[in-house]
Amino acid sequence: MSLNLDKNNPHLSSEPGHLGEFRRGLESWPPGLAWQPDGEQIEALVKLYQGVLTGNARLNLTRITAPLDFLEKHLWDSLAGILLSDHCRDYPQARVIDIGTGGGFPGLPVALVWPQWSVALLDSTRKKINYLEELGHRLGLANLTYMVARAEAVGHQSQHRSQYDLALIRAVGEGGVCAEYALPLVKVGGTVVLYRGQWSAAEAEQLERASALLGGKVSATVAVVTPWSGAQRHFIYLTKEKPTPNDFPRAIGVPRQHPLGVVD
Repeated sequence: MSLNLDKNNPHLSSEPGHLGEFRRGLESWPPGLAWQPDGEQIEALVKLYQGVLTGNARLNLTRITAPLDFLEKHLWDSLAGILLSDHCRDYPQARVIDIGTGGGFPGLPVALVWPQWSVALLDSTRKKINYLEELGHRLGLANLTYMVARAEAVGHQSQHRSQYDLALIRAVGEGGVCAEYALPLVKVGGTVVLYRGQWSAAEAEQLERASALLGGKVSATVAVVTPWSGAQRHFIYLTKEKPTPNDFPRAIGVPRQHPLGVVD
């Protein structure tokens, strides 16, 4: 599949105002995060938006395509998960994995803003990963790697188990499922970032129980209001304190069928 990322892209010609609106949103990026896009980053993010819309025409990468929705629910959200944690954003170098990347979020924006980091995009759908690989090359993101696999399998592979500084996971499943996918992959002292909308006390308790079984703990929960729509957003940070027992992650499909931390 070839990408056409210029302004004459046929997939975008019927909506010429979208790119202008998207660019204006980037140029008036809201305060509140320890980052503002510079000129090169704005150009790269516009190309990222174009590329995702192009892929979306064939692969259904995302249902979020309107400019301001994309800015808030993909770009701002992806970066806020890192920027709202001093520990995460201050890594001089980091090995990062985006579990269940789907349309490339949060991994693509993270790789673009932190070029000194190595970011792996993991998804079980080959067509999506193939497209993201082509898009990453077109964007000049040499710090990306791409994996077609299930998290339950990758978590037992020596080249990945306990090898990452950061694991990012959103829109994948309930907290106990995400913890079981992610904690085996990070180093002792590493961090898992869970991206959530609403977040209840019951969910927090389940995640605490699951994390303890996996060698981790919930180290912080940050609640924010999104800048454009005023929606509630939560970022939950897990710290790995000791090695995950070899029994985890369990076999493919089991974490979803029987989430850790659930009290009968």
